[in-house]
Amino acid sequence: MLRRVLLAASASQRVHRLITAAPVTRSVVRRFVAGETASQALAVVDRLLADGLLVTLDYLGEDTADPEQAAAVAAEYVTLIELLAAAGHAEGGRAEVSVKPTAVGLGLPEHGEKTAAENIARICAAAAVAGTTVTIDMEDHTRVEATLRLVEQVRADFPDLGCVLQSYLRRTPGDCQALAVAGSRVRLCKGAYSAPDGVALAARSEVDRSYARCLRILLDGDGYPMLATHDPRLIAIAQSRAATLDRDPDSFEFQMLYGIRPDEQRRLAGGGAQVRVYVPYGNDWYGYLVRRLAERPANLAFFLRALRSSR
Repeated sequence: MLRRVLLAASASQRVHRLITAAPVTRSVVRRFVAGETASQALAVVDRLLADGLLVTLDYLGEDTADPEQAAAVAAEYVTLIELLAAAGHAEGGRAEVSVKPTAVGLGLPEHGEKTAAENIARICAAAAVAGTTVTIDMEDHTRVEATLRLVEQVRADFPDLGCVLQSYLRRTPGDCQALAVAGSRVRLCKGAYSAPDGVALAARSEVDRSYARCLRILLDGDGYPMLATHDPRLIAIAQSRAATLDRDPDSFEFQMLYGIRPDEQRRLAGGGAQVRVYVPYGNDWYGYLVRRLAERPANLAFFLRALRSSR
């Protein structure tokens, strides 16, 4: 119930104004968002890479309203990739980028898929030159089919394009089966959007069981699984399955969000696992923050404590 309330709040303009106007909010946001500019984000990347972690960068924003804005988002990503390359961070995919399809045009009323495909291909071309990769984020359940079509289309020219699947959706085990093929990079996460009960699993325990089932499908396949979770039980299940299959540590990775369980990120990396940190930056942080609060009660507790301490 709390999760649903928070996800509803992410779409409320009134709640948006209240939270963004609170003076303490900016200090809390800094825990989860690596600044407003690419240069600020690069400083965080420097630190994470020095700790033996990998990085994927997300320029915050979604539901782009016009083609010019979508093109501007793509241009931001191209510039970001060039900055990563100049700093020596892009080669070998040590730092890559994650892109929301609606940020580059998917939701436009006319030619949305075409616009998004062209912008994603532009970003992928820059990444190929720099020696790194791109992952397409998954948004709400109404975008799944269009996003998977985009991935299939762009992979014809850029086969290392990654995609994301969400275990809270009932369809996801089947999508995992279809995408667990050689060369396919798939990030598995639990999901942070609202969806009807017939489309999504309602109970957290069901979502967790689905995640465990999906990670086994991906690890058993021939692709490159990217297991995005902070849950110690699911991490242990993945490690056990990988050991049973004798999978090389370089053949899959764990992913975690910037600002959440940083000690565990370093612990896993220190033990030989590949760990990639999802690092968002930019001004459009509200929706991202509320979804993070909805995902994990500990995040909400941290936020409320910060609000109380500001009084």
